[in-house]
Amino acid sequence: MQEVTQQKILSIHIDKLKSIVNLPEMSFDGKYITGIFGVNCSGKSTILHDLACCYNPQKEEQQNYKFSNFFLPTSDSKWDGSKFTIKHSYRIGADAYDNKLFEFSKSNDRWKPKYSKRIKRYVDYIGIKTCVPRIEEERQRTLINYQTNPLTSELHTTVKRKASYVLNRVYTEYNLLNSTLRGTTYTGVAHNRLRYSALSMGAGEQRIFKILEQIYKAPKYSLILIDEIDLLMHNDALNRLIEVLSERAIDKNIQIIFTSHRETSLDLSNYINIRHIHTIGESTLCFNNTKPDAIHRLTGRIEKRLEIFVEDEFARSIVEKIAMDMGLLKYLSIKEYGAAINCFTVVAGLLLNSDNIDNTLFVLDGDRYVSSSEKSEFINKLITGSDETANRLRAKALTHITEVILPAATSPEQHVYNILKSLQNTENEFVSLANNISVENDNHNYIDRIIDTIGLDQKAGLVRIIDLISEREEWETMVSNIKTWLESKKTEVIEN
Repeated sequence: MQEVTQQKILSIHIDKLKSIVNLPEMSFDGKYITGIFGVNCSGKSTILHDLACCYNPQKEEQQNYKFSNFFLPTSDSKWDGSKFTIKHSYRIGADAYDNKLFEFSKSNDRWKPKYSKRIKRYVDYIGIKTCVPRIEEERQRTLINYQTNPLTSELHTTVKRKASYVLNRVYTEYNLLNSTLRGTTYTGVAHNRLRYSALSMGAGEQRIFKILEQIYKAPKYSLILIDEIDLLMHNDALNRLIEVLSERAIDKNIQIIFTSHRETSLDLSNYINIRHIHTIGESTLCFNNTKPDAIHRLTGRIEKRLEIFVEDEFARSIVEKIAMDMGLLKYLSIKEYGAAINCFTVVAGLLLNSDNIDNTLFVLDGDRYVSSSEKSEFINKLITGSDETANRLRAKALTHITEVILPAATSPEQHVYNILKSLQNTENEFVSLANNISVENDNHNYIDRIIDTIGLDQKAGLVRIIDLISEREEWETMVSNIKTWLESKKTEVIEN
């Protein structure tokens, strides 16, 4: 039989699985590592569990994950009615299979399809059990004698070196310890001339060695699932671990998907896809590369009378300038939602949560999802149903979404850059630098390059650039939608 290679899971859609209901497509495309974030009981671990069951092992000695490993039927629930679909790609010999859909479901006490129908792939699930210190599992309460055997293979030498980097602690030995009495084995290390076994390791230290060993022994195109990657780790070790995992994943085309509660991990967007899940009513929403502001708003309260959601720091600076000139900044809360697609998820989430959005505006950058049909398409996916309430919520959502007005095929950063170039004040450093930049590979990099060259921090640089262009006619056109909305709210918030 021909070998299956180049396996890659692209996305998952969940109709119903444990606490997750109607989860729109969660994409794993983009980077090799995906982090799934969310509050307790949101279903993060459930997603890892179902992904573990999507493939057959490549070899008999490998772990064969089945639904009974994670979805054990009980008198409370037999999990009938569960259903989810993955989209994945793979090759069998010379034949490529792209964007193939594979549905899993359970009815009449049976999971479908049969396990034999699954594609083969190396899968490893690293659960919370690996956080339990070895000393807490040890039953012997008398002297333990063991024989020390150095682990000197290329794999173990690499693990030792990478663990030293992650923990900022030089390990001089990595050993396998064989108990002379019961045949039990332990790992062992040496640091600062002190040799010790897993029985004396910190729980976080023990888990890092476990994760690294699993990652470095995994073959090409593996799927590695890590539950609560941040448990027992301080921020610096976690950041270094993600860096090491990314390097290995890229080298071997390995997909790594982990869960986490820690929002500091959101700063690692250079290495990972960020997916944030949040349950509202009977639906589960997925946010792509979102910012904490958007999630906090779904779970918290409005701090000010007016509220505007924007994509990023650049858009925030634009809105701040408009509001300040209109005398409304002190009444306005500005929040970032991250990737443009999250705009629709946030507005739908708030409406499904019965939040009042009468004084809330959602602003797109203006280079994507500008047409009414595009906006409707995404809102219709998130607010489903044909009843009067669903129709009313969809219509309301669309009236609260607007965009920066831009020339065709232009990003807001490129448009501001073009306005800068048109200014006559060539002695101004910003204007001079704009005229010296010809082409950027990414249209969003024009302004960052100018600010970085001058040496200002991002916020200060954006404020000065926007001040420079705000007297131009192009500026008035660019921000007219936002300005019109703020003008309509002015009498509601300013006391005479």
